[in-house]
Amino acid sequence: MSIDKDLQIVMQGLVGRYRQRVPDVGIILKAMVAEGIIASEAEVENDHIAFRTLGVPHLGVASLEKIFLHFGYTKRDYYFFGEKKLNAWWYAPPTPGLPRIFISELRVGDLSPKVQDIIHAYTKCVPSDPVDSLDLSDTTAIDAYLHTSSWEVPTIEDYKALAAESEYAAWVIYNRYYLNHFTLSVHNLKAGYDTLEAFNAFLKRKGIVLNTSGGEIKVSPDGLLLQSSTVAEMVEATFKNGETQLIPGSYVEFAERKVLEPFRNLPKSDLKREHRREGFEAGNADKIFESTYLEQVGKR
Repeated sequence: MSIDKDLQIVMQGLVGRYRQRVPDVGIILKAMVAEGIIASEAEVENDHIAFRTLGVPHLGVASLEKIFLHFGYTKRDYYFFGEKKLNAWWYAPPTPGLPRIFISELRVGDLSPKVQDIIHAYTKCVPSDPVDSLDLSDTTAIDAYLHTSSWEVPTIEDYKALAAESEYAAWVIYNRYYLNHFTLSVHNLKAGYDTLEAFNAFLKRKGIVLNTSGGEIKVSPDGLLLQSSTVAEMVEATFKNGETQLIPGSYVEFAERKVLEPFRNLPKSDLKREHRREGFEAGNADKIFESTYLEQVGKR
């Protein structure tokens, strides 16, 4: 089997499980078909997918990225989020039809000693990089790894202690590498829905609740990258001691990449990915992260 086909299988596994955990995905896609925005779900362009990781030995970005570098992704720009204590990079796909990948990592060493101790109590069971022991040509093994925790289920007390200092840390300690979000590209949709302002209006008519941190639409300083997102679905979490609690799961993002100046006169039918604004923007992403924060999730 080719690397391209293997990658498609891995992506299908990620998105399939993600859709099961995030009902908003199906609701939005069905509404788009019913509204005549798309004829079928296959027409939707996935701008990017995102993962969250813990910056500890043998894990974090340096580990997870190996899977996607193997499939031909190219590591691109670095982003720093001081307040949230995160590093992040984005990865360009080997072919234009595939989604970009955004991987963030908690700077665990920047947290309080108490929170560091809690995180390390779980991750110390990982003595070496688990990706190094994977056969990267075995899509079944990769799929299983991306949906299996490398550490034990946390106690509800530890989860709450992490959340009090870093909601990102709490999200990762329970949700692991579950897909944090997938991103629907709006700029290639039919007229009347191909701007984020118009598409957000459609979403709100359908009862979808949007993240308002930094405004419903997050805009890059150059005005060429616009992003919005739903607030995370609540999922029932079962903790180590058997207690259950609803906690933030994953969400859906939407992106509009505007046309670069040299290509503004091209007909829309001739526009390709390389004609539009590329990459990401730290200011936008900083607010999108909050789609799983209780202040936003509480609006559901």
